[in-house]
Formats: sequence, C-alpha cells, structure tokens
Amino acid sequence: MTDRVLIIDFGSQVTQLIARRVRESGVYCEIVPFNKADDIQESFDPRAIILSGGPASVTGIGTPRAPEWVFKAGLPVLGICYGEQTMCAQLGGSVEGSDEREFGRATIEVVEDTLLFDGLINKGEKEPVWMSHGDRVNAIPPGFKVVAVSRNAPFAAIADEARHFYGVQFHPEVAHTPRGAQLLYNFTHKIAGCKGDWTMAAFRENEIARVREQVGSGRVICGLSGGVDSSVVAVLLHEAIGDQLQCVFVDTGMMRAGESEQVVDLFRHHYNIPLVHRDARDLFLGKLEGVSDPERKRKIIGSTFIDVFEEEARNIGGADFLAQGTLYPDVIESVSFIGGPSVTIKSHHNVGGLPERMNMKLVEPLRELFKDEVRALGRELGLPEAFVGRHPFPGPGLAIRLPGEITGEKLEILRKADTLYLEEIRNAGLYDDIWQAFAVLLPVRTVGVMGDERTYEFVCALRAVTSTDGMTADYYPFSHEFLGHVSTRIINEVRGINRVVYDITSKPPGTIEWE
Repeated sequence: MTDRVLIIDFGSQVTQLIARRVRESGVYCEIVPFNKADDIQESFDPRAIILSGGPASVTGIGTPRAPEWVFKAGLPVLGICYGEQTMCAQLGGSVEGSDEREFGRATIEVVEDTLLFDGLINKGEKEPVWMSHGDRVNAIPPGFKVVAVSRNAPFAAIADEARHFYGVQFHPEVAHTPRGAQLLYNFTHKIAGCKGDWTMAAFRENEIARVREQVGSGRVICGLSGGVDSSVVAVLLHEAIGDQLQCVFVDTGMMRAGESEQVVDLFRHHYNIPLVHRDARDLFLGKLEGVSDPERKRKIIGSTFIDVFEEEARNIGGADFLAQGTLYPDVIESVSFIGGPSVTIKSHHNVGGLPERMNMKLVEPLRELFKDEVRALGRELGLPEAFVGRHPFPGPGLAIRLPGEITGEKLEILRKADTLYLEEIRNAGLYDDIWQAFAVLLPVRTVGVMGDERTYEFVCALRAVTSTDGMTADYYPFSHEFLGHVSTRIINEVRGINRVVYDITSKPPGTIEWE
C-alpha cells in the first residue's frame, strides 16, 4: 500500500495547494476538515500529518483546534501558519495578537540547522517566503527550538526533532515561497520516510479493479459532455467493464464549434463505446427564450438536461449505476466546514445533480484527482491530446459566456468569434501555455464605422488566464500585436461584432469569471 499523508484543513483558501505540492512529489494525500478528522483516523492510516493555515485566531474562544490524537499518534506533524499556532497553543506554548502583522513577501533567517531545511537553507542563510498572519507565536512548547526568524515573527519556524513536530509561520505551498515545494518534500520524504511511489499508472490499475468490484455485473450509464472529465471517466470505465457501459451525449446547442461531431466520432467510432446522441438544441433554446437572469438560465439548463438524460436512460432500459466526473476539489468543497458561496459557484459550472427518483448508485472514479491529474490519467489511457489538453468548459457551456437573453443568432456569433480566437492562439503556439481562453458576447451594442457604412453591432470580450489548479488565475499577457491581429480578424470575419476588448481581471479563489 502506498504511503499516505493526511492534511487537516482549518479553512485556508490555499489548502488545496498543499495537497498539490505533496502529490507532485509522488505521495498520495487527502484533505479533511479539522472537525471530521476523527472519522478518518483509522481508515486512512496516514504516515504523516500536515495542519493547514486558516482565517481564525487561535486566541479566540471556540476557534478550530487539531484533534488530540494528532499529537499522540507518534506521527510526524507539520503545522503551517494557523497550523503552527494551534500546535503551539495545544502543546504548552502561547499565541498572541500582534500589531506587527505580516502579509505578503518576507525574508526568514535560519538560526538552527534542521532536517526540514536540509539541502535547502543552511544556518545563517536567508530565504524569501510568503507570510499571511496577524497573530504570532510568542512562546514555544517544551521540547521545541527556534530554527528560523523573520522581522515580525520571532518563531517563523520551529522544530521538535525528537517527536518530528515542525511548524512554519509562512506558506511553503504557494508559488511566492520559491522553494516551498522542497521544504514539503523534506517533510514527507526525509522526515516521514514516504517512498513517493504514487503514480498515475498505479492509480489507473487500482481504480479499474475498484470499479469492477463496485459494479460487478451491473450496467453503468455515463453522461458525456465532450470535456476532459467525462471523457476520461468514459474511457476508464470502458476499459474496466466493457459493454456494461452505456454513454449518453446530450447536445444542448451550447457547445463550441465542431465539438458535437468530435465527441460522437471519438467515442462511437474510435472506441466503439455504446453511445446515444440526443440532439436537444431546439428544446434548450425554447426553454431559454426570454430569460436573461444568469442563475435562472443555469437552473433551466440543469433541469432540462436532467429531464433529457433521464428520458434517454429509460429508453435504453435503465442502469444500476450513474458515472460522474466528480473531482477532488468538488469533494473538498462538499465537506467544507467554512460554508460560503460554494453552491452558487458550483451552479456556474455544473448542469445538474443526480435526481433521487433515478434510483441509481454513483460511480465516481476521478473523485480523488485534481484537474491536472485527470489530464495525466487521460494520457495514461491513450486519449487524444485534443481531448486531454482541452481548456476547461463549464457544464452550461456558451450560455454563461452570453450574458443576457440567449438566441440562436447570438450563439452563432459567439461560436464563430470563439473559434477564431482559439485558432489564433493555437497558431501562435500559446494554447498549452494558457489554462483557459474564451470569447464572451456582451449584451451591449455600439455604433461603429466600417468602410463607408455605419454599424450597430455587439461588443466581444476576450479572456485568457493562466492557472495550475483553477482556484486562482492571472490574465495571460498577450502582446499588443496578437490582440490587434485577432481583434481585426473577428471584426472582419464575424458579422454582428464591431468592437473587441480584452479582459485583464485576475481571479481570486472562489470567484466566478464571467456572468
């Protein structure tokens, strides 16, 4: 059995990045909220534990604490930011509020050698890190020593080498701590002794065996969307259970240009997977007629999708299981103790859940994976790069890139502009450098002059972002020459658009990129 690391979450917006860094080093890990860690203690059997950061103050009443078993299990423990503070508070140290807060870039100085910094920073050397804390440790527990300090954090890193307990006030998981991944590697590999043998090939083999055991001789129905997640699910299940799988592709009319044909050709003709293709474009457009509120549009698309999918499921004689492309960020969000706007955010991306009346069990083979890991699994399964490397596309499709009322005419204008935009990105060799790029047809018209004619046409917005996990994003810095060229093509070749703008908004965690 591969080594495992348990990450106990105190609500930091970057906890998922800890998991990403750990998995990148070949060590399997999972995130669990602090108040559910007791439930997973024995079944998960971790080799080490990481305590995440969080927004609360350890000095407050009733704020989160690590379960007591964490410090009694004889396992290596690393506390990050809030995790360090609660470790100190629970083991006999103390934490105080401070007027000297640290947010952003800072520099630590190593004052004692430690295995945590082995091969990374030596005693007397300095290292740039990313801080994000208001409170600070003002007394460390018995058995600990100070191993690094910063200007406003006299206990920037601490260590109890005998018990393998470590704490850092900074965030090694973020890119702004340049060598933070190496620090996490030191903890998981050198301190905890993890072998780093978790690979996508091993995951594929284990997951196929698990699906076969779960499904047995039952039938599975899978909804294909043309996106990466559902495509990988379909191919993995087909490899596991063959013709016990039945795929259904509901064409909502909100797809990008040519995607419907690509889906049918790949899965029906290349993989020979049983596939029902339902053309429901007119139905969806009819349901959306006159609707401009974005949340209403998403709910209409979701409920209509479920109705059509359920109808097709009945037509093929039903199934015992429904396959879904649930990813690990979905799982984390669903059990979060923080709450917040997750329901609204998820409705932006999804088209519907599993109605109880369908009376089917779920098969979710990707629920332990992040998005880039799904792509790696797709390559492991031999999926064409055109599918594996495709930019993420939300369930409601072009509907959420067309604010205002949706019509067939506006969909075609948007589809043509989006196609030209992506074509030029590919021509420039930039497609794989960008996490997601798309066009948006704004619900406003402007007056323009084209040749000797006056026009009154739509404004098109272009967006392109870079990201590693989809949680946060920065706009892609296209050259002025590229933007000028693609804008000219869109205005000249797409009738209905006479102005193009480029969106340079960054995306903080949990925000919706367009409505």
